[in-house]
Amino acid sequence: MADRAQVAALLRRATFGPTADEVDAAERAGYATTVDRLLSPRVADAGARATPPPDLGTDPAAALTQDSSREQRQRARQEQREQVRRLTLWWLDRMVAAGDQLGEKLVFFWHGHWATSVQKVRSAVLMRGQLDTLRRHGRGELRDLATAMVTDPALILWLDGHRNTRKAPNENLARELMELFTLGPGHYTEADVKAGARALTGWTVDRAKGTATFVRRRHDPAPRTILGETAAFDARSFAALLCRQPAARTFVAGRLWRRFASEAVPPPGDLAGTATLPLLRAVFTHPDFPAAAGQHVKEPVEWAVGAMRQLGVRPSALGAQRQRQLLAGLDAMGQVPLRPPSVGGWPAGAAWLTTSSLQARARLARLLAEAAKVEPPDVDGLAPLLAVDGWSARTVAALETTRDGTRRLAAALISPEYTVC
Repeated sequence: MADRAQVAALLRRATFGPTADEVDAAERAGYATTVDRLLSPRVADAGARATPPPDLGTDPAAALTQDSSREQRQRARQEQREQVRRLTLWWLDRMVAAGDQLGEKLVFFWHGHWATSVQKVRSAVLMRGQLDTLRRHGRGELRDLATAMVTDPALILWLDGHRNTRKAPNENLARELMELFTLGPGHYTEADVKAGARALTGWTVDRAKGTATFVRRRHDPAPRTILGETAAFDARSFAALLCRQPAARTFVAGRLWRRFASEAVPPPGDLAGTATLPLLRAVFTHPDFPAAAGQHVKEPVEWAVGAMRQLGVRPSALGAQRQRQLLAGLDAMGQVPLRPPSVGGWPAGAAWLTTSSLQARARLARLLAEAAKVEPPDVDGLAPLLAVDGWSARTVAALETTRDGTRRLAAALISPEYTVC
């Protein structure tokens, strides 16, 4: 049997939030077997299969023309917002229901990495397509993911790639592709950005079809030198070039370490690679990984989804008012799926521990406690229910003075031991 605290710490990193039964099963299986099962699930994901994505239809704005009336445009915008709401609630529901928790958490990690906001894209259809791409390639090689993402219509719209032509090159996508997505600052020059922008020219987005299309006459096919290599680069060969760079191996490894281990403990110097699952195995089995315990501040979505998993709450089963309150609570805490604040993604660590965030967390904790499908336990029963190793004396005192079970459960959800793991 594995040490319970050890496997619980692993599951808190690799899932949105483990249930007591999952911790029990991991303790029986042992640490190494649990890592294997997380990385390579043995059975089909029944939870995901039972949570099919919504049929969004087409983008309402695709039918608008220059002659569309103000009322038609307002109606299309309203329909777009409703599609976004449905997609957001579906994804939260899938995060809760998914048996392959590591796979779903990886999709959310990559969503924050390739941070694309529906507030600019304005299409739930395109955002769902991007999620499909992240799900399809997120467990594999960075090269496969990056070459798919540079022609992803949502990312193209987000970073103005559709405005990038041979006559008027736009550098936004090329710059962020190098700085934020593959290499990190300091590993490219302004000349590389300009040449990379030329390589990315030619792509347009068809909102009606939900696709990106290459238009040859808009592309600059001339050979150019990028990072010391000269060729007639296009979008895919440019992305592949970036993923071959030594900087990509340490940059991506560092991002995975900070997300799945700790923001406070520096990435180990020997952690490098561009294949996601081998990198995660290296993270979870690295000698420095145990030191990451108690060093991770839960992001709002991670916190809320974990609580819903442990309390038996499904977003799809909440009434319309509580669904609105759930989304409003996440918004008040500063993190709603599909809406990263910038191309740099969401903050991490202590940035989530503000006074206003704590107040919003307390309100949402009360809503989740009231919706819980489990009987609120006593103080001793709260720790195993919420997969917490134990409470400090101060937290115990606070919980014991709360006689109402629902209020006590809500208080446990905002405790330091639950918020920082």
